[in-house]
Amino acid sequence: MSEGNVAADQLRLFIERIERLEEEKKGIADDVKDVYAEAKANGYDTKTMRKIVGLRRMEKHARDEADALLETYRNALGLH
Repeated sequence: MSEGNVAADQLRLFIERIERLEEEKKGIADDVKDVYAEAKANGYDTKTMRKIVGLRRMEKHARDEADALLETYRNALGLH
């Protein structure tokens, strides 16, 4: 087998792995969408839930910095 064939086989394997992972990612995204729909059906505000999920992903110092900056901007605009 030539180097070209080996490289092509390796490339094909990488592409196939990526395709499988992309399909799994789509399935997970669909599952997350279903959970948000269920929460909404139970009276929860999904926009707020998404914001909370995003905040929980952040490290504490980044969250604190974002909160402080938001507070500064709100104060500057008189939004207390």
